[in-house]
Amino acid sequence: MKSLITAFIASLLWLSAAHADDCLQQLAAGTFSDADAACLRKLYSGPSQQWPKPAVDADIAWQELAPLPQRAPSPASNPFSSEKARLGEKLFFDPRLSRSGQIACASCHEPDLAFADGRKVSFGHNRAAGRRNAPSIVTSGLVTPLFWDGRAATLEDQALMPVVDPLEMAFTREELVTRLRGLAEYPPLFTSAFAQGPLDAGQIAAALGTYQRTLVQKARNTPFERFLRGRHDQLNDQQLHGLHLYRTKARCLNCHFGPAMSDGQFHNAGMTYYGRKYQDLGRYEQTGLSEDSGRFRTPSLRLVGRTGPWIHNGLIPDLMGVLNFYNVGMPRPKPQPGQENDPLFPRTSERLKPLALNRSELLALRAFLDTL
Repeated sequence: MKSLITAFIASLLWLSAAHADDCLQQLAAGTFSDADAACLRKLYSGPSQQWPKPAVDADIAWQELAPLPQRAPSPASNPFSSEKARLGEKLFFDPRLSRSGQIACASCHEPDLAFADGRKVSFGHNRAAGRRNAPSIVTSGLVTPLFWDGRAATLEDQALMPVVDPLEMAFTREELVTRLRGLAEYPPLFTSAFAQGPLDAGQIAAALGTYQRTLVQKARNTPFERFLRGRHDQLNDQQLHGLHLYRTKARCLNCHFGPAMSDGQFHNAGMTYYGRKYQDLGRYEQTGLSEDSGRFRTPSLRLVGRTGPWIHNGLIPDLMGVLNFYNVGMPRPKPQPGQENDPLFPRTSERLKPLALNRSELLALRAFLDTL
């Protein structure tokens, strides 16, 4: 009798596996029925280690999607303290960090806009326009290096770069330190946070970096975050289909993985406008390496549905427009006469391939992105 029961259970497991394989094959072919939705829900109801195998290129050291920590880890050189974080928050929202006294860090990274600013490019000192889109910084403590071109290795390195940028806050470190030392409210706060003084530029950067590492909590109450923590009813059938597409046919996991949903690497997505009005060579401007021409750091997709317009130059105002571009493999500019042997002519990454997603699949993928 025991052997019969064992055989019966084994047959049920085999039928379940066979049904799952059939479901996955139908999904890969672009169909999605109520039965497929039930199949997916079963496949994704367990721990992520048991989810269907993703479509990831063999040379990628990827990580499975995972919940965010309560805050990003702090380096040994700048350990976390609540006093430091509160000071950093005060500095982040204080326009007196700029020469004009009108521009704060929060001017380009607004809490109500998922710590982006909703513009193609941000305005800075005397309303001067920058040339790159201000991305959300909620996961800035989880992804390095920082900026679209990776010019800052840490949050502490990054913190004062906007302050001294002539197009942004147009101040100097020395003048900022002098200004803050002259304000009655700040010296006691720095003494409390650092137990040493007088306050200096390094302490300002450390406080700002500490505060920014707490911002991951702003993305910890999304439907997908709750799904990752075991509440599998948080995604409807269309969103769950989108998650599966994200991990498989849409190839998103090749660059957007782990808790931050970014590989921290630099890729050319074909949007560099070489030799034209919006030309931007990205990472090349920092490294001087021809292979970096047109490469930009992979942005985090956390809160992506709220952080438009998109791409490093903010030229795509609709998230479906972004998906349509990726669906065709992104632009692949061809050299014009005289550019054939130009070592800086940007080449779109071979990682990007046409996806052949149908309209229903694109809508499902968009629905999933809105849960992030």
